[in-house]
Amino acid sequence: MENIEQTEEIKQEHKPFKRFIALGVGAVIAIAAVFFIHDALMYQSTDDAYVETTTVQVAPRVAGQITDVLITDNQKVNEGDLVAKIDPADYEIALAQAEARYEKTLLNQKNAQANFKAMQSNIDTAKKDLDRYKNLYAEGAVSKQTLDNAQAKYDAAQANLTQAEESLLSQGGNKVADADLKEIKALKDKAKLNLEYTNIYAPQTGTVSSRRVEKGMYVNVGTPLFVIVPEDVWIVANFKENQLRNMKAGQEVDIKIDTYPNKTFKGKVDSIQRASGAKSSLFPPENAVGSFVKIVQRIPVKIIFTEEIDPNEFNIVPGMSVVPKVRVK
Repeated sequence: MENIEQTEEIKQEHKPFKRFIALGVGAVIAIAAVFFIHDALMYQSTDDAYVETTTVQVAPRVAGQITDVLITDNQKVNEGDLVAKIDPADYEIALAQAEARYEKTLLNQKNAQANFKAMQSNIDTAKKDLDRYKNLYAEGAVSKQTLDNAQAKYDAAQANLTQAEESLLSQGGNKVADADLKEIKALKDKAKLNLEYTNIYAPQTGTVSSRRVEKGMYVNVGTPLFVIVPEDVWIVANFKENQLRNMKAGQEVDIKIDTYPNKTFKGKVDSIQRASGAKSSLFPPENAVGSFVKIVQRIPVKIIFTEEIDPNEFNIVPGMSVVPKVRVK
C-alpha cells in the first residue's frame, strides 16, 4: 500500500511539469504555424530556378586554315581582343585582283573622257577651218581641192568624235557603265572585308567556354570555334501560375544559390514572361482533345541581382540551381 501511495504522489508531482512541457510544445507549434502562415502570405518561392545568361557563339565569317589561336579554355577576353587568325594569302590575292580590275576600269573611263574632250576640240577646229575655206572658195581665194581637204578633215574629226563618244559610253559615260563601275567597286570592298575577316575578334567581354578550335584546322563559314559567356547573369524562376497573383516587377527577392548555401543574395523581380513555358516551347500543347488533363502551368520570371557580386569570391555561372524568395506583400 505504501508503494502505491508513493507512486501516486510522484505522479501528482510530475503533472505540473508535464503540463508545462505540453504548453511549451504547443506554443512552439503555434509560433511555427504563425511563421509558416506569415511566410506563405508574404513570400512566394520555387526551386525550379536557375542562373541564366546570353552566351555568344564565335564563328568565322570566311573559310580557311587557322594559323594562330590566341585563347585558352576558361580565359577571360575583352570585346575587340584578337582571338584567332585565318591564313590570309588567298584573300590578299583576291583583294589585289579586285583593286587592279577597279583601277583599270577607272583608268579606262578617264582615258575615254580625255579622248572625247580632245575629239570635241578637234571637231571645233575642223568646223572653223571648213567654214573659213567655204568663204574663201566663194571669193575665189582658194582652190576646190583646198576646200575638199578641209571638208575631209571635218568629216574625219566627226567620225573620231562619234567613236570617242561610243568609247566614253562604254567606259562610264552612261548609267549602265556607271553601274558596272559601282559593281566592280563593291567587289573590291567585299574582297577587302574578307581579308579583314581573317582576323577573328571577341564580339564581347566574357569567359571562353567550349573551345573547339586548334591551330591547323580548316574551318568553314559559321563553324563554331568557342563560346563566350558574359559576366552579366540573372535568374529565371519558373513559378506556378497560382503563385503570380500578387507578384510584379520591382519586388524584392532573397536569392539562395545551392553552391553558396550560407549566403543570401539580394535581387528584384525584373519582368514576368507573357506566356507560360509550355506555350513558348517549339511544340506548344494542343488542349482541344478529349483526353485533356489539367496541369498547373509555370511562368518564367526574370530576377536580377541588385548587389555587386565579387567574381573572385562568388563564381556564379549559368545553369546553377537557385531558390528565390519573392516578397509579394
